[in-house]
Amino acid sequence: MIYVAVLGYGTVGSGVVEVIEKNKDMVNKKSAAQLEIKYILDLRDFPGDPYEQKVVHDVNIILEDPEVSIICETMGGVKPAYDFTKAALLKGKSVCTSNKELVATHGPELLQIAREHSCNYLFEASVGGGIPIIRPLNYSLTAEKLEAITGILNGTTNYILTKMEKEGADFAATLKKAQEKGYAERNPEADIEGYDACRKIAILSSLMTGRNVSYENIYTEGISRVTADDFVYAKAAGKSIKLLAMSKDTTEGTLAMVSPCMISPENPLYMVSGVFNAVCVRGNMLGDSMYYGRGAGKLPTASAVVSDVVDCARHQGKTIMCFWNREEAKLVDIGDVERGFFVRAKADAAADVEAAFPGAERIQVEGRIQDCGYFTQPMKEKEFSAKYEALGDKVLGRIRLEMV
Repeated sequence: MIYVAVLGYGTVGSGVVEVIEKNKDMVNKKSAAQLEIKYILDLRDFPGDPYEQKVVHDVNIILEDPEVSIICETMGGVKPAYDFTKAALLKGKSVCTSNKELVATHGPELLQIAREHSCNYLFEASVGGGIPIIRPLNYSLTAEKLEAITGILNGTTNYILTKMEKEGADFAATLKKAQEKGYAERNPEADIEGYDACRKIAILSSLMTGRNVSYENIYTEGISRVTADDFVYAKAAGKSIKLLAMSKDTTEGTLAMVSPCMISPENPLYMVSGVFNAVCVRGNMLGDSMYYGRGAGKLPTASAVVSDVVDCARHQGKTIMCFWNREEAKLVDIGDVERGFFVRAKADAAADVEAAFPGAERIQVEGRIQDCGYFTQPMKEKEFSAKYEALGDKVLGRIRLEMV
């Protein structure tokens, strides 16, 4: 018998219990052991819940119980999840988590503690919800030199951009609708400003390079400045707008960033719509591979946590290798990155835009008399920014074009 404890009985934590109990026969068969949930840690009581007798309020009951060997941390946030996780690993108890914030902040430290105490710190559910991506990077693609990872890593922002594209609605109205449907939080800042996607690409970048990519150092831009007018021009040019989290291995270092981009139909992420997520990985031998599915939600995320539980059960007393150390990766200054841009400007500023960006391609849209749109030639970001800012209130917005 292998005893499991769940820290946090919210959306994901209750999902973990549901997956283990509903799929018990299959989970036990694949674990080659009998799994039993012994404790559920939460500040609240749950009268009438089928598992109310398993609820405890003191984490030390779990930490001091030698029978508990696997812990599912689904609390979210850094504190007190970090303290509980570290204490568990120091006692040789494996931890499986969906907590992207904790993994992005303390991942290399917690992985090292797990190695030193012959247990595991697994975090499949921290990126992409139910999409298998951490395990492929750690196992399936170990023969590859990973060159780039690009993904749509936040379902809320992808839902908003999809609705704006299909319905012509503005950002504020679409965000409100997303909140009404429960796709966006009451305070949606982490999603719409790109912070959630930033933490996820930091984790993936760290696994790609084997060195630590701190999310605090990643250039991050959200979708709050994307307008319905931008989609009019994107449609005229046969493109779509997606919030992309990108990481690329270059000779100068790792290029990591989060930003809205206009992408073409040739890009496999072009067709990813609604709340779905997708990750494209490029290896030097395999080339491109793509991982697609529901990036959030109670049961998809819980399913990923339980897959890690099964892995821990199969490797009792052994550490599953994960190549992510504490050495900081060198990040490329995005100001030196070369790409094209979409620029929207006032109609009477066309001549100024064309003078500032020689060779810019004007996008023809019928009936547009208030503004005009252009695709610039590729140039360094810092060069573009200087020219764009010099135009002042003559320009109305800009969006990056996908890198080739």
